[in-house]
Amino acid sequence: MSISSELNTRRIAAVARGVAGKSIYAARAQNAELWDVDGRRFIDFTAGIAVTNTGHRHPRVMEAVARQAEAFTHTCFHVAPDEGYVRLCERLTALLDTGAENKAMCLTTGVEAVENAIKIARAATGRPAVVAFGGAFHGRTQLGMALTGKVMPYKKGFGPLPGSVFHAPHPNEFHGISVEEALRGLDTLLSAVVAPEEVAAFIIEPVQGEGGFNITPPAFLQALRALADQHGIVLIADEVQGGMGRTGHLFSINHSGVKPDLVTLAKGLAGGFPLSAVVGRADLMDAPHPGGLGGTYAGNPLATAAANAVLDIIEEEQLCARAEEIGTRLKEALGALAAEPGHAAIGDVRGLGAMVAFELVEDGDPNRPAPDLCAAIIAEAERRNLILLSCGTRANVIRLLPALTIEAHILEEGIGVMADAIRTALGTVRKAA
Repeated sequence: MSISSELNTRRIAAVARGVAGKSIYAARAQNAELWDVDGRRFIDFTAGIAVTNTGHRHPRVMEAVARQAEAFTHTCFHVAPDEGYVRLCERLTALLDTGAENKAMCLTTGVEAVENAIKIARAATGRPAVVAFGGAFHGRTQLGMALTGKVMPYKKGFGPLPGSVFHAPHPNEFHGISVEEALRGLDTLLSAVVAPEEVAAFIIEPVQGEGGFNITPPAFLQALRALADQHGIVLIADEVQGGMGRTGHLFSINHSGVKPDLVTLAKGLAGGFPLSAVVGRADLMDAPHPGGLGGTYAGNPLATAAANAVLDIIEEEQLCARAEEIGTRLKEALGALAAEPGHAAIGDVRGLGAMVAFELVEDGDPNRPAPDLCAAIIAEAERRNLILLSCGTRANVIRLLPALTIEAHILEEGIGVMADAIRTALGTVRKAA
């Protein structure tokens, strides 16, 4: 029996079933490669779900954390604040353009950032309601689930969920939901379900993550900004998956030219260490009373040291430009695959920067999702030592999130493996049919 098989047996016995995971048990990783406990080498096209944008164990990140560990690992910012936290907030506030002075706060997880952004919006406006959008993912806590627009596996069986959360349609060109149709749905919501005067915030992902890497059209974000201004609503951009250079800009909302009021950050912020942040207009950030925000582990010194190093790396290694190069190459390769005879199942290829996905459907029909084919491609890629992940509300989208520091030859190797996996899985499915 392999070590991986033994660990899998132990996991099934000891770890809660709801904590899903692959059967790749990591032993070590470097940049865009990972080795399991049995010595198998994998190319990693997931980056820990857009966490290690700067690659596994970037030397600058590791050095920064080691230096901090020599000094202290935890004091709790509420007990003894530290310079690393303050410096990170200074840098994040300078990097975000809200059209006003900014402030920031640090937390630990993406959903903590989301919940605190909602708390800030409610405190600033005195209003209870929040509007999120179909296909959204904002986390697994009770409020995170209420905001999320995807049932499985995130919401089913966990109700009742918090109230005063409403959902409007999200534009999706591939599925025939235009910007105009989505805006009509939002207008209906604000006319017939919840009054705009009761809405504290709109929260939206400029590029949806778990929902399928659907790009929010700039025209829709611009319309949201206008509605928010008209009704005194806070516009929150959830940048947990799409931020930190992933889409070719530090913040994915920058593609639209829209200035948000608040943004939530996590994942790629600290290069593999648990850290999140809320950044936004100082007048909003200062609305909650002292003690109303924070947490024991929020802004851990090791994580803020890593995040300060990540910001240096993104700038000095020009990772936003590199994200564009990677994304162009991925979309080029996927477009060529989609054009091959018999590959109509690759119904759509989309993405911004190095946040790229392809949606799998039956015979090119957007209304006939192909989740089994999606799973088959991922399994075949894993057999060939490439790690891929699915997403989408119908589990039929494969997302590609290689490290922005991936070496060119590793990227090409991974693309070749992916292409072979797609062709093999498509051939198997056709034979079975």
